[in-house]
Amino acid sequence: MINVPLLKRLCMANGISGDEGAVRELIIEEIKGYADYKIDALGNLLVHKKGKKPAQNRLMLSAHMDEVGMMVTDVTAGGFLKFDEVGGIDRRVLIGKQVTVGKNNVPGVIGIKPIHLCKGEEHKTIPEYSEMTIDIGADSAEQAMEVVGVGDSVQLVSEFIETETHLNAKAIDDRFGCYVMIELIKSDLEYDADFAFVVQEEVGLRGSKTAAYTLDPAFALVLETTTSAEIPEIEPQKQVCTLGDGAVISVMDRRTIYDKELVRCAMETAQALGVKAQYKRAVAGGNDAGAIHQSRGGVRTLAISLACRYLHAPSTVASKADCESMLALARAMCEKIAGGDL
Repeated sequence: MINVPLLKRLCMANGISGDEGAVRELIIEEIKGYADYKIDALGNLLVHKKGKKPAQNRLMLSAHMDEVGMMVTDVTAGGFLKFDEVGGIDRRVLIGKQVTVGKNNVPGVIGIKPIHLCKGEEHKTIPEYSEMTIDIGADSAEQAMEVVGVGDSVQLVSEFIETETHLNAKAIDDRFGCYVMIELIKSDLEYDADFAFVVQEEVGLRGSKTAAYTLDPAFALVLETTTSAEIPEIEPQKQVCTLGDGAVISVMDRRTIYDKELVRCAMETAQALGVKAQYKRAVAGGNDAGAIHQSRGGVRTLAISLACRYLHAPSTVASKADCESMLALARAMCEKIAGGDL
């Protein structure tokens, strides 16, 4: 069973790209005593887990700690905060949303020109970031700068909601991948494995590039989330994957053509385990595999993802059954790859 309280703590922690410290400390708290670890210069958490036997294939498992968010770029004379995105956020979801700013989690709200003052078709357009501000209740730049500053992280505020069948939270991308790796590290593995909790995926796969160079694996297993778009407005052939149909195995995306033997093995392994799995049905998006598979002389790479609706928004939705399937398949593929079955 999925440890939902642990997953909740991971999702509710704030850690936009470049500011992942709180997430990293939470992970260290969970894995301390189970494995050796170090933090590299970029902020990646690199973990070596001893198994019962040496690995036949050096394997790196990877998940990113960062989430999308925003950053303060200026403070107006009236005390409003100007900001820009960190990672790919859909501007349509931001207007009127509650946020917290900086290490002190100063509460604020994203505001725009009131609809009553809009002219013509103005109210039908999506405002640019330059047209939005964050209101923290300050009356002047000086008052605002007492509690926040330029460069402060801005996090979206969201509840964590669990129903009988689904989870709804921010940052499931990719705190669920981090959760899976924590569970594997805390378990008794048959073979040695390296785990990379990486930074700055959302702004260009930066942490995974340095982590893969450091660890120099022969194989990599990237644990991610991916867009599930099976909503009424989207044609079935463009829906990418489906909540409830199990772990998502990628064949190709915008950054990677995945190792065909690993893809085949993953689907066969899921069938043998009796867990649901599905192929990603669109060449869309990308993840840390894009940097990892090109590291040094090349790395044979597989991505297993959790289907998730409304990625990069304050509330994302995932299936608890899919969570179970992904954890089971990741565990099995870890043993197969490290054990030399490929």
